[in-house]
Amino acid sequence: MAYTSFKDFCIAANLATADQFDDWRKEYSSNGTAENESFFESVREKSKKPEKEFLSLVGEAFDWEIIDLSEVAPEKKVLSRIPSKVAFQHKVVPISVEEDGVLVVATSNPFSADLLNAVRFSADGPVRFALAASDEVTKSYEKYYGAGADTIDALSADYTAKDDGEEDDDFEKEIGKGNTDEGITGYVNHLIKKAHAERATDIHFEPQEDELQIRNRIDGILHKINLPPSLTTLQDMIISRIKIMSDMNIAEKRMPQDGRINRTIDGKQIDIRVSTVPTRYGESVSMRLLTRDNVLKGMDTLGMTKEIEDPISKIIRKPHGIVLVTGPTGSGKSTSLYSFLNTINDYDKRIMTVEDPVEYEMKGVNQVSVMKDIGRTFAHVLRHFLRQDPDVIMVGEIRDGETAEIAIQAANTGHLVFSTLHTNDAPSAFTRLIDMGMEPFLVADAVEAVMAQRLVRTICPECKVEQEVSNEYLLSVEFPPGKIEGAKFCKGKGCDACGERGYQGRSGIYELLQNSEEIQAEVIKRSPATVIGQLAQSQGMQTLREYGWGRALDRVTSIEEVLRVTQVSEAIAEPVENF
Repeated sequence: MAYTSFKDFCIAANLATADQFDDWRKEYSSNGTAENESFFESVREKSKKPEKEFLSLVGEAFDWEIIDLSEVAPEKKVLSRIPSKVAFQHKVVPISVEEDGVLVVATSNPFSADLLNAVRFSADGPVRFALAASDEVTKSYEKYYGAGADTIDALSADYTAKDDGEEDDDFEKEIGKGNTDEGITGYVNHLIKKAHAERATDIHFEPQEDELQIRNRIDGILHKINLPPSLTTLQDMIISRIKIMSDMNIAEKRMPQDGRINRTIDGKQIDIRVSTVPTRYGESVSMRLLTRDNVLKGMDTLGMTKEIEDPISKIIRKPHGIVLVTGPTGSGKSTSLYSFLNTINDYDKRIMTVEDPVEYEMKGVNQVSVMKDIGRTFAHVLRHFLRQDPDVIMVGEIRDGETAEIAIQAANTGHLVFSTLHTNDAPSAFTRLIDMGMEPFLVADAVEAVMAQRLVRTICPECKVEQEVSNEYLLSVEFPPGKIEGAKFCKGKGCDACGERGYQGRSGIYELLQNSEEIQAEVIKRSPATVIGQLAQSQGMQTLREYGWGRALDRVTSIEEVLRVTQVSEAIAEPVENF
């Protein structure tokens, strides 16, 4: 049956009565546009129909094609038919050009006269509209045009229209004034919100010879953001705006600088640490996104098995000694330390921390930031802590012999000390301290436990599927032969929920070495880390990889992910599919 109007369709499909439809239109006219929602979308919501079912009804009634945008990839010449500003403003995506020259455009708002006219005018030729889900349209136009392309294209046009003879210094004086500045600030905030929504921990702005590259680190892996080509003309403006937002010196471009931005996103306080470094093609900017909720949690959120959580829970409640957490940068060491403190923090304990810098504020804890320029180093602060009657001391990192010496002194004089070291495994912590100049007998006596850790990406629950793995492959990567029979593994196929990555979130894998008389004897003898490690394994210590195999068998992560974070040579990096 053919319908002459959207109203007729809604009545015939029992979505609304004539009076209801008129009331909805009046209500929408009063406040709908303020919410940036089309009347079509408003009716769909009021009808209580799922969007895809609603679109299917509309498509059938008006003979419109339904398109799944996740299954199409428009060519650049097709995208160029519709300017980014029109695509963003009207939520449309050009899909293809048919043999007769008709441009196919996907939309989730087919009854908007403004949309139809704007698209037809921009396309400069015949247009056929197709229906697509609104969230798919939103993802697609950002994916194909680039993040914030409408804003960037408009700003770029405004910027290039200025007098070509304008000096950079004059331009910088204008930063902070006018619509261009507001647009740049809005664009930077858009990138921060987008990164936070994708659970990114870092944003990197990297000037290249012919572009400004922006990459987000998500679950430990860098992902390049698709950006509009015109962004290159605004590189200096974007970097300058970030420096202003971070309270940096905008005129200083020859020296590295550090700054800070605070934002509230979706009700959460986000602390952004900003660092700039001058490079060949301009200043490189790195942003570290710190969310209080991600760190101030109990140990039950760290992904520890009972075999790790139970002993470490007892160790961190001991009256004295050193507990070390080791691993490379970005392996979650700070999160573990904060979780330890959060677990034992109580009114009857005086806890003091020295950090570079203080990452998260903890109620009831005395926290001090390192300031090297005035001589406030780890060692300097730690020495004064001993006069402050602390029960527990947390040192952000033991970087040198002086800090190590005072930490060991504190542990051997009745204080519980938490700290981190950069070593590849737990046994190496003993040899690292000795290499810093510590006496072996003092190290052996002070260290209660060492926990090495890594972060593995967890398989996306929305697209998790079983993975076929041959016994031959498992043996080649030294998987325990006794666990091969009946072993089942999973991987993520990739979906919208995980950004087609197959992973969503991260979990820890651990290697806990508990000191013993036998280990102390080896430390005093200056035995190598391999000997200490073999002894610890004979006493029940699981290595990082062994722990990782357990998480793969639990289908929390994949075999490839365990190999990636525990890899010690390139010989075992071959993926399952290539074997």
